[in-house]
Amino acid sequence: MFTVINEIDFSTAHEGMIIGLFDKPEKFSGSLAKLDELFGGQLTELVKAGDVSAKYKKISKVHSFGKIAAKRIWFVGLGKEKEFNFEKLNEALGKAFKALKASKLQETAILLDTFMTESVDGIEAAHAVGEAFSLATYQFQGYKQKSNEPEKKLEKITVYSEGVDKEDIQASLTVGLAFGNGTNSARTLVNIPGNLLTATDMADYALKLASKYDFEVEVLDKEEIEKLGMGAFLAVNQGSTEPPKMIVLKYQGKEQWENVIGLVGKGITFDTGGYSIKTKAGIVGMKSDMGGAAAVFGAMEIIGELKPEQNVVAVIPSTDNMISGNAFKPDDVITSMSGKTIEVLNTDAEGRLVLADAVTYAKHHGAEYLVDVATLTGGVITALGLHTTGAMTNHETLYEQVLEASMEAGEPVWQLPLFEKDKERVRNSKVADLNNSPGSEGHAIVAGAFIGEFAEGTPWVHLDIAGTSTTSKEHDLGPAGGTGVMTRTLALFVERFEPIGK
Repeated sequence: MFTVINEIDFSTAHEGMIIGLFDKPEKFSGSLAKLDELFGGQLTELVKAGDVSAKYKKISKVHSFGKIAAKRIWFVGLGKEKEFNFEKLNEALGKAFKALKASKLQETAILLDTFMTESVDGIEAAHAVGEAFSLATYQFQGYKQKSNEPEKKLEKITVYSEGVDKEDIQASLTVGLAFGNGTNSARTLVNIPGNLLTATDMADYALKLASKYDFEVEVLDKEEIEKLGMGAFLAVNQGSTEPPKMIVLKYQGKEQWENVIGLVGKGITFDTGGYSIKTKAGIVGMKSDMGGAAAVFGAMEIIGELKPEQNVVAVIPSTDNMISGNAFKPDDVITSMSGKTIEVLNTDAEGRLVLADAVTYAKHHGAEYLVDVATLTGGVITALGLHTTGAMTNHETLYEQVLEASMEAGEPVWQLPLFEKDKERVRNSKVADLNNSPGSEGHAIVAGAFIGEFAEGTPWVHLDIAGTSTTSKEHDLGPAGGTGVMTRTLALFVERFEPIGK
């Protein structure tokens, strides 16, 4: 896929060449100055005339007319250098790779130094190239009849990295590609319809990951789940003909099983809402209710590729939430694995129930730090919209590490409050320890507060991705559909994790 060459060579034939262009008054420097010289100063004139634009994310395609061996040049506008950062680079490169894909190029070169600044070095720029290429060219194949005509794909990229160590650049390209590919795997899982991605299918996917990356794997079937007393998880599964699966993947990157990070992902493969049934419009798209599980699977793929020196246990409770004569009902009282009893007031508040037992089981496997990810509430969309993930925590220092990872990944999160009065609301039941739905006010907050009751004293961060797990619009780093959100955040969090006092 990537070939790294230290010395820039304009005499080598390429179908295309990608070059970054900053909006600044100074004369061209570095490889751009060499290129302008070969063009007899005409590039400078094209920029002055506005035919080649440095405006952020503006793509300008120029024919080389034999001035260099590359047939065409795609100039990528990068805007003001002082406003430039890794996230902006990622999106600009994404738009460029989409343009090349639309032109059906199979091979291109890129001048890495034209994308580097004081704030974005060569290593970061190379990571962005690998990641943006993978994300921007992703496409879910779907289930339409396929054309017999072979699809042309961009399969070879030559990276000219003058002035930067070749091995470092190659390694960073590989890391960036792994981050993009893991996110794309999560996207694909979210895009698969519920009839083709059951809990059993999710378990099979986990087994394949475990085989590929040598993870320890455990898949609990219904009988084993019953023996462990996971009554909250089982209640959600009651109405289904599909058996539930509690899925566990373990990655041990340290000699001792200590300072274990627990990643817990909601794996509801389709959510009708149960007897608290969703509306006709609201039920469409509920195949994506396993977006949290997808993010955890995607992060585990990245972890398997990069092998950080950390210990991770991933726990995914998977079932659908259906309606039948056996389905659980409002007013039911159920007993969770932790022993806490729960009054069910809303069967559409099922995600927090399966997560309750999954969080308890993650602690059973030695998790000392917990991050749960879930398409949990419509309330988080009302509060934060479609671009920001809601977060809650019982441990600010742990949250800061998740926050830093999210900022680096370009996946913004915003912390919601968790006060004692919020906890009191989920503890307000006359017949049980907890109730699963104390009302619509602060819906996202009380949902997180409920999960926090099972984290108990373990440092914990909750990520509600109901608004961010899918998008209805194509964007610079991918198509409409599943976004794979939080995959990169979780992987970066694990990679950078520093154990903290509890």
